[in-house]
Amino acid sequence: MKMVYIFGPQAVGKMTVGQELAKITDLKLFHNHMTIDLVSNFFSYSSKEGKDLVEKYRMEMFNAVAKSNLEGLIFTFQWCFEEKEDWEQIRKISNIFKENGGEIYYVELEATLEERLKRNETSNRLENKPTKRNIQQSKQFLLNAEVKHRCNSYPGEIKEKNYVKINNNDIPANKVALLIKEKFKL
Repeated sequence: MKMVYIFGPQAVGKMTVGQELAKITDLKLFHNHMTIDLVSNFFSYSSKEGKDLVEKYRMEMFNAVAKSNLEGLIFTFQWCFEEKEDWEQIRKISNIFKENGGEIYYVELEATLEERLKRNETSNRLENKPTKRNIQQSKQFLLNAEVKHRCNSYPGEIKEKNYVKINNNDIPANKVALLIKEKFKL
């Protein structure tokens, strides 16, 4: 069982890289908006109810996958490094997979703000993430997060052995996926 985290700031290409990685491996993609967009039909993700439901759905999925015969999972998310809760969440999810004999892989993506603003409006993003379809609101949310959160690690901050940081500013998603597959022998 393999758990591949793909993380980085908003619109860096996490889901798109995850889609490409799923195509060339036997891993299943579980991008963070699969739960956010489901719950957003009823509750804002910023509400207590919304966050609680997203957390419950995700944890159920992680537990089920970790105990299954699947090859593994690709999970995409925005890791806010200044938030203690985000570190704890990663530890909690990782433990589910480790307790079931799984291996954990960390893939951090980074790109310039200018490039991420362009990617914020791509058809793939808008097609797969209904809550991002209000482009002005999505852009403002991205810009606010840029000021409020640190979504890329400092050098040496992530000490895991199966870790790679990729600047995908000028690299197509399919090539990034191939780099990840080769690096971790997926």
